[in-house]
Amino acid sequence: MSTVPDSDTSYARTPRTTPTRYKDRATWEREAIHAVLDATYLCHLGFVVDGAPVVLPTIHARVGDRVYVHGSTGSRPLRGARGEQGLPVCLTVTLVDALVLTKSAFNHSVNFRSVVAHGTAYQVTDPEELTVALDALVDQVVPGRSAEVRPANAKELAATAVIRLDLDEVSAKSRNDLAADDAEDLDLPHWAGLVPVTSGYGTPLPDASTTVPLPANLRALTAPRPAPDPAPVPDSGPSTGADDSTRSAG
Repeated sequence: MSTVPDSDTSYARTPRTTPTRYKDRATWEREAIHAVLDATYLCHLGFVVDGAPVVLPTIHARVGDRVYVHGSTGSRPLRGARGEQGLPVCLTVTLVDALVLTKSAFNHSVNFRSVVAHGTAYQVTDPEELTVALDALVDQVVPGRSAEVRPANAKELAATAVIRLDLDEVSAKSRNDLAADDAEDLDLPHWAGLVPVTSGYGTPLPDASTTVPLPANLRALTAPRPAPDPAPVPDSGPSTGADDSTRSAG
């Protein structure tokens, strides 16, 4: 399946992980792919049920070259991943860094980072691996949280399921650029530029049963973050933006 051998620093390129548009935005570098996967806990898992596509939002965590995805024992993807045949899936993660606003509607875009992974997912059944996976999923949401709470008991483990997907067929894609208007639009009296997109957390609200102070990891997670650096100012030269239109985010 591979078209380009992998290495210590990159994954193999395959037809499914090689884009047909904006190839310069793609990378197979392990470091770049891991950075996107590790930057969030939200993913979308796609699979086929009875001939129809299904895409479910869920949470994930990466451990080495493997991604674990959380679910319940009664969910369709978990049922499909049981047994040696596994379940063919497509897992996607997307981060939006900025809105790219131009003087024409056509050339609007977004600055983004994304990962798409293809493969066969399998349900985790080994108790030791399941413990590692569940701890990683908890810590992906709040770093260090798994060491601060009661671990799952046998009944809870029986109601929880995790599938794993090896990162064999995976690539990342990104856009990190300024607004790109057509030369004939530069003098139009409309605002153009970047609007940074950030995420954050509000002030934690303790439950009535809580008798301990806010843990250090939660203080760090919810601490106010400095405003992002101002967007760079484009040079005054003309640019053509046909390749940066609203259709270019893929």
